[in-house]
Amino acid sequence: MSTLRGRGEVQGLPEWDRCAVMGVVNVTPDSFSDGGRWFDTTAAVKHGLDLVAQGADLVDVGGESTRPGATRVDEDEELRRVVPVVRGLASEGVTVSVDTMRASVAHAAVEAGAALVNDVSGGQADPAMIPAVAAAQVPFVVMHWRGFSDTMNSLAVYDDVVAEVVAEVHARVEAVVAGGIAPERLIVDPGLGFAKRAEHDLALVAHLRDLRALGRPLLVAASRKRFLGRVLAGDGHAPPPARERDAATAAVSAIAAHEGAWAVRVHEVRATADAVRVARAVEGAAS
Repeated sequence: MSTLRGRGEVQGLPEWDRCAVMGVVNVTPDSFSDGGRWFDTTAAVKHGLDLVAQGADLVDVGGESTRPGATRVDEDEELRRVVPVVRGLASEGVTVSVDTMRASVAHAAVEAGAALVNDVSGGQADPAMIPAVAAAQVPFVVMHWRGFSDTMNSLAVYDDVVAEVVAEVHARVEAVVAGGIAPERLIVDPGLGFAKRAEHDLALVAHLRDLRALGRPLLVAASRKRFLGRVLAGDGHAPPPARERDAATAAVSAIAAHEGAWAVRVHEVRATADAVRVARAVEGAAS
């Protein structure tokens, strides 16, 4: 793996010579960006394969919307949505991540072929999550999280968002390691859009190197989020719809890649795949 910018390696996952691209498959009727488009298992698997064809290195499958204000789906329904899609993609040789806050879903998805557990709560939503991931010996994403979607907007209160997010993620990493997950399997994520306002998200993007100072590979998930809509809208105008924020997403992907992110998580892959490859070429020219 390239060490030009020290992106870090994740034990149990392939190595890439640049910032990796994680494509998103939402098997939900209510996600903020593309809810309902890939709700059918066959359509979801096809979409995941299409993302790989467009340049995704791994595919993140989720069955529960985490948009602000969303209510939780029940466990049986989340399992019904997620597991067949994970199995279908893994059977085609795709490196699959499962996006879930439930240990039972993580366990079933790993059994179906998932190689990575991406829990937006960093193991805080379900006390069984950390033991389950430790037992499965798969990589785990520790995201900055302060509460569930129905309350997180009220928790977006910071004196120094960068310092507080770094400190809270560091504390969570220590807790996860104490729970039995090997440090070499951990990835950190600043949780853009989760209990954060637009100015908080922008500050975190501007200071990604502070997150990288935690010493673990960094995942950046800015795709189509509210802060990009606010930037594009300017003053006094309505933000563009989520699916009109892909060029802005690719811009953040280029910034993240330049700052040494291990991976970026995006809905529209092609532009970001190009962006991270250009960033890698520029790194190579500067060395």
